[in-house]
Formats: sequence, structure tokens, C-alpha cells
Amino acid sequence: MHTRTLGQGLQVSAIGLGTMGMSQSYGPNPGSRDDMIAVLRAAVDLGVTFFDTAEVYGPYVNEELVGEALAPLRDHVVIATKFGFNIRDGAMAGLDSRPEQIRRVADASLRRLRTDRIDLFYQHRVDPEVPIEDVAGAVGELIAAGKVAHLGLSEPSAATIRRAHATFPVTAVQSEYSLWTRDPEPEVLPTLAELGIGFVPFSPLGKGFLTGTVSPDTAFTADDIRTTIPRFSQENRTANQELVEHVRALAAAKDATPGQIALAWLLAQQPWIVPIPGTRRIARIEENSSATQVALSADELADLDAVARRIGVHGDRYNPSHMQYVNR
Repeated sequence: MHTRTLGQGLQVSAIGLGTMGMSQSYGPNPGSRDDMIAVLRAAVDLGVTFFDTAEVYGPYVNEELVGEALAPLRDHVVIATKFGFNIRDGAMAGLDSRPEQIRRVADASLRRLRTDRIDLFYQHRVDPEVPIEDVAGAVGELIAAGKVAHLGLSEPSAATIRRAHATFPVTAVQSEYSLWTRDPEPEVLPTLAELGIGFVPFSPLGKGFLTGTVSPDTAFTADDIRTTIPRFSQENRTANQELVEHVRALAAAKDATPGQIALAWLLAQQPWIVPIPGTRRIARIEENSSATQVALSADELADLDAVARRIGVHGDRYNPSHMQYVNR
């Protein structure tokens, strides 16, 4: 596995692992807790050093899973987690990034992760009720205390990134980005390039769509998050299929998988981009990690861009209640 460097010199594997799906959002888990621990440890054996979790995943149980799995390997991995939601009775109840809440979450996350430091602490969503300067300052105090190593932001606007970075250096920004989600390109990515901040795309495989394993006929279980996303309606899946077919054809020509092409496209955008595809299977980690070996020519990259722009994307990436939290 190659390594890449985010902002402030934080070095991680070129492809990380998003762990959310091990605890929620994608239907029944095919494996047990012990199986997921084995998957996380196998990821380290395959060269993955960058793991992404959050207190709200579960809530709480995902951090506990990651903590148990990686405790014996702690000095070999970088763990990112997140604060920023108000969790009541096991469910999200709005946002809360008050400094005192950030401190409480940090201490609780440290316990669940079985560690004495959080390598990268993201604000999960920007809280309009709390100035971003106060948020950055609070995380800066945790860094000074040795509880946190780096500050991150998730789904912020370019203006918010600038304000936070002026208060305390931001190491990484996390947002959805892939061949069919290009929202960060006009403003966020140029801002990150200017300020020397790394970028961590989540859902780099389009929540599975870009792997070619989701079709218009796919039946999602009731607890699968994709049932709530307009982009995954049957009508929109049909309309979006043309992009996947193009990716599939290029993958066949290069003896790769569609998912590897999608990840290779991301890796080719900037050397400070580190995607974090999620999975619950060791075979998928092997496949995703091998995307670092897939080289796309300038013509192939241009062709993918041209096709993606020509086809466009049908359907929003979140429902309206979730869209209100992004790009603030």
C-alpha cells in the first residue's frame, strides 16, 4: 500500500477504511462482531493504516468495535472520529458543537477507542449556532492537552474552512466525492490546495453504485440508508446506469474492477486525496487496496470526466432533511 500525506504532515495509507457500515446504514451485517474485528485487523495486514469512525455510528458501538479491534495495533494505525451531533436516547437530535460538548465527546471517544489520543478529530457537521472559531479553538486546546493530534471538518463550505484554519490549522476535510458527486470541485478543493489541507472523500464508490453491483432491480432492506436517498430510487438508478456501464467497460479493458476504476480516478485527482471506502468483507478491502496499482492515462481520465459530465447525475445525494447540514 502506498502512503499519502494530509495536512500538517499526517501520513496515512493511500486508501483508508470507513467503518460506519459495520454498525449501521446498509442493512443486516452478514458477520458477527468477531467477524468485523477480524476484518479490521486484516485491513491492517493489507496495509491500511487509516480508519474512520464516529460517536454517532450506532451510536457509540462503532467506536467500541474499532477500539477493540485496533487496540493491539494502536501504534501502527491512524484513527479518525467525529463530534458534533446531539445524541439523545440513542438517536441524533440536532447538532451540538459547543466547546464543553466537544470536550465531553473527546473523553468518551477516548474511552471507547481504548486509546490516549484521537489522531484526527472531525466536526461531523458544521453547527451554525456555534462560531467555527470556537470549535477550532476547543479542538486546539485538546491538541495542546495531548488528547487529540489533528483537527478535521466534515462537509464544510470553503468559507468555513478558511475561518477555522485561521484559528487553528486544519489537517483534513471530509466530504462526499466521487465520479458522480462532484460538489467539492468548484470551491472546496481549490481552497484545500491553497491552504495545504488534505481531503478525505467518503462514499467514494457512490454507496456501492459505482462498483456495478447495484442495478435498477436491486431490492434494499428497510434499514438500508439508500432507501431514503433520492439518487437510489428505481427510476434514478435506471437513469444513472449509463455512467456505471462506461466505468465497467474501462475496467474490463484494464483487467480491473469498476470499483478500482472509481478509486483510481479519485487518487489521480490530487496527491493529498485519501478515499475511505467502507466494507464489511476482507475481499473488498483487498480489491480496494489494489486500486493504487491501477494507472489511468490522461486520456482515460479526461474521458471519464467527459462522460460523467455529459450524463450527469439523477437525484440528490441526500434527502432534504440531511442536505440542510452540508456545505455550511
